[in-house]
Amino acid sequence: MKQIAILLFSILLSFSTLAANTQFCNESLSAIPIRQDGRIKPLLVHASEMMKYLTGKSKVGENSATVSYCLLSINGLGIPTKIKLFAKIEHVDLQKLLEVEKQKKISYDELEDQTAVLRNEWRKAEDFSSYKKSLGSLLGKIKIHKDIKTANNWQVPLVNSKTDVAWLPIGAYLSEEKIKAARAVSETPFLKVLLDSKQQYEKTVGNKFLIELQYVKLKLPVVALCLTFLGLICITLFRKFHFALAFAILTVIVQTAILTFRVYISGRAPITNMYETVLFSGYGSLVLALIIGHFKNEKIYVFVGLAYNVCTLMMLNFAGGMLSSSISPLVPVLRDNFWLSTHVTTIILSYGALALSWVLANTVLIKKKFSHMSKKDEHYYSELIYTCLKAGTVMLATGIILGGVWADYSWGRFWGWDPKETWSLIVLCLYIAILHGKSTNWIPNNRFFILVAGAFMSVMMAWFGVNYILASGLHSYGFSEGGAIFLGSFFLGQLVVLALTYSSFKVEEAKPNA
Repeated sequence: MKQIAILLFSILLSFSTLAANTQFCNESLSAIPIRQDGRIKPLLVHASEMMKYLTGKSKVGENSATVSYCLLSINGLGIPTKIKLFAKIEHVDLQKLLEVEKQKKISYDELEDQTAVLRNEWRKAEDFSSYKKSLGSLLGKIKIHKDIKTANNWQVPLVNSKTDVAWLPIGAYLSEEKIKAARAVSETPFLKVLLDSKQQYEKTVGNKFLIELQYVKLKLPVVALCLTFLGLICITLFRKFHFALAFAILTVIVQTAILTFRVYISGRAPITNMYETVLFSGYGSLVLALIIGHFKNEKIYVFVGLAYNVCTLMMLNFAGGMLSSSISPLVPVLRDNFWLSTHVTTIILSYGALALSWVLANTVLIKKKFSHMSKKDEHYYSELIYTCLKAGTVMLATGIILGGVWADYSWGRFWGWDPKETWSLIVLCLYIAILHGKSTNWIPNNRFFILVAGAFMSVMMAWFGVNYILASGLHSYGFSEGGAIFLGSFFLGQLVVLALTYSSFKVEEAKPNA
């Protein structure tokens, strides 16, 4: 029956195909409400997510995400379009299978013809291997592409009352009767039907979904990154601290706005995926740096907070393949906002505090290697780092205990040696040992800086490594694909810094005995 309807629809509109393509698919559709993954959002947001997921970019040629998504969708209405999406093929074995070693990409139309081959290869691939994950990811993308192309991915509201809203695929929603009625009063009947649907939805249900559209258009992560860079420039070039402090406070305000938007849109704490934890970690570290710097009357904390915040904001803005900014529904275990807001927030804040100590320690290592640093300076920096370590370790211990209570409440056991739990305990034990060694003078300053710089690798393993490399355990809701290269690069970079700077400490220790 559906095929007959589509055929009749195609015949009816065959004479206006070109007009439909150029007039129906335009930017005015960006604010249309759609439902996807159990959440209502503007079409622009969903279209951007889909295009990034399928191609790695929001735009397809000269077409925006909204126009590209629309053009692909109306193929399912019997209106042919020339738009073609290409999938990036990164895994070497998958490139060989698809014979795309040179171009490293292939159109989804071609991939649909090879779906059976890919599924068979997926069945034969070794479990948990990177090859099998790549095959599974590609099969998922092919399915999404097919859903969009058959007009089943775009769900439009059919409003009967405030409590009765039916969400229909656009292929079913744009019925022949609606188009005929709209054609009598508009030259763009497709567009009129959809805009009328939006107007009826806003009038009956409300326009809360448009807040997300404003959030996306404001591009606040880019604004925060620019302000942080300006703060670092001011604190480096100018003696007056007021300019740097002003930019730091403005950055906090902008990032507070980002978090507020995400809380309002999602209705939960903004700490449920890797994107949000990275965002909150940088934000938390800068806030902690401002607080500690104020009470300690030390400007360097603000510099360190801005430096770490730049790292996190760079990831948010340029690591789209590793960190997805999508706001997705929560799995059941995360739907208790009290535990989510206490346990996860405390853990991420502890990472932010420990990150401050990491930046300071590496600053000392590099400064001592390439310039002079007196014993007085070393003692000064060690006290600054020690303050960050104490704050970070206390919060980490608190977060682990809260996590155990939540685990007992959700899973019926306080501790189960889950990979995330185990690595969190490893991090805690390591930092407790460093704190104890420092307080008892068992660890001198020279070793203290090296240990603090190296210890943060354990934090990165607990934070990113469990998600990107181990990918197992009850904390599966936090997993993401990709990121192994980033984590490996971080470990390599830190080890290189330690190797280059270790000799300068070693030589200095040997001098008194000479």
